[in-house]
Amino acid sequence: MKHVALSEVKDDLSKYLRLAEKEEVIITRHGKPAGILIGFESEDEWFEYRLEHDPAFLQRVERARQSLRVGRGVKLEDVEA
Repeated sequence: MKHVALSEVKDDLSKYLRLAEKEEVIITRHGKPAGILIGFESEDEWFEYRLEHDPAFLQRVERARQSLRVGRGVKLEDVEA
């Protein structure tokens, strides 16, 4: 994780986007964390990020887990190939 001042990021954004593909870049303002720059090496990584941060998808997963807890549904490991 790299910390970079906002003024540096503004001066060379493409450089920091490339860096963010490999590690998170914390953007600081007056020495304090103000934001984060996250890059994606592939469209798959972008898709996964979107799913992990999609409230509707996360709610759907939680409802499915609750159904399994009360005995409804079938666990993946119980499904025959």
